[in-house]
Amino acid sequence: MQSVPAGLAPPRTSPSGRLPFALHTSILIALLAASSAPTPLYPHYQAQWQLSSLDITVVFSAYALALLIALLTTGTLSDHVGRRPVLLGALAVQVASMALFATAGGLTTLIGARVLQGIATGAATSAAGAALLDLEDPARPGRPALANSIAPVTGMAAGVLAATLMVRLAPVPTITVYAALIAVFAAQAIALVSTSETVRRRPGALRSTRPRLALPSAAAHALLLNGAGVVAVWALGGFYSSLGPGFTRLISPDGPEYAGGLVFFTLTAVAAPTVYFTRRMRADVSALLGSCAVIPAALLTLGALYLTDPVLLFTGAALAGFGFGAVSQGALRAVVDSVPAREKGGTLASYYVLSYLAMSLPAIGAGALTAGFGLRAAALAHAGCVAVLATVAVATLTAPLRSRRRTPSADAHSRPATSNHTSVSPDTPAPDISVLATHNR
Repeated sequence: MQSVPAGLAPPRTSPSGRLPFALHTSILIALLAASSAPTPLYPHYQAQWQLSSLDITVVFSAYALALLIALLTTGTLSDHVGRRPVLLGALAVQVASMALFATAGGLTTLIGARVLQGIATGAATSAAGAALLDLEDPARPGRPALANSIAPVTGMAAGVLAATLMVRLAPVPTITVYAALIAVFAAQAIALVSTSETVRRRPGALRSTRPRLALPSAAAHALLLNGAGVVAVWALGGFYSSLGPGFTRLISPDGPEYAGGLVFFTLTAVAAPTVYFTRRMRADVSALLGSCAVIPAALLTLGALYLTDPVLLFTGAALAGFGFGAVSQGALRAVVDSVPAREKGGTLASYYVLSYLAMSLPAIGAGALTAGFGLRAAALAHAGCVAVLATVAVATLTAPLRSRRRTPSADAHSRPATSNHTSVSPDTPAPDISVLATHNR
């Protein structure tokens, strides 16, 4: 019989556990779908309220920074008060943020809605991810980790696609998009009430909200090797998410309005299967392949800018999606797998601090450059910096592989074949945000 960790209710392994598993997966998908839904609507906001590109990047970055703060403060809260209370509270805040979006009358309201959305998403993501781990079926090992890895990028792709279609087909898309999401979150909250709690309450809830970062030496070394690639892919993702619609319009001013949303959809739609297909690849090889893809992605972006060719733009976005999926998968696995279980939560928090700062701060910088020198100059500077970072990543990741190939393993003959001394198992599923909710268990 499978043992159950202290403080946990037995996992739902019977067929009746499929519904809770599907529900928590759908919550993750819906949360990230809502996060990308505003992207196709940014041109509407700019035209309606005369917002600058800097304003749009501030709106975007408010979400990323609020989500980061929520992850650091509420990541382990559900271990103490239960998964359902945290998820129900987060869904209520998410509904409030959607209502604020739907009734927004200017920049301040948009920023407030994004902040609420970031808080709700950060809290709910960690709790839903942890609930998926609680529901792991011994007959299907690794399914929760895979769901946690793929659901976020799947949600972003679905959200930007649905919002793009509504911009094209629905009346008053700045209201319709958020009304549909309110209905989804309300239905999920109702379904959540009827599910069983997967953890028992325990003291220390208030203490668990203190932000903690930890980066052991092994993780610091792994992050140093992968850091340039991580910053490159997250910065590129932030650029496409915030300034992608305006950049698309700059390249193809006569193209359809919905094309701007489809650029970010292309990135996320490619990233999702990339995470799946690279999950058994060696972590350093996955990160290296992804970093290699980012260089031509940045160059294609520049080529699209100077040749005014949308085909190059979408090809670059697809390559950027592959790079994002492969680097995120490999780098995250390399960093978290290098530390023992008790230190994974703090290590993962440190990784996401870097990731979300890389997503938001360069986007704000690009917005400021756009305000001062125009979007063309900002895109040139941003793509150039991303290409340089990716080149550095390729160099730093290639060096250990070359030295490993040149230097015969002196202890390979003396170590037993069953030695546990291995950097990363190719069969290890990608770590995920939900570790933040379980590291104090």
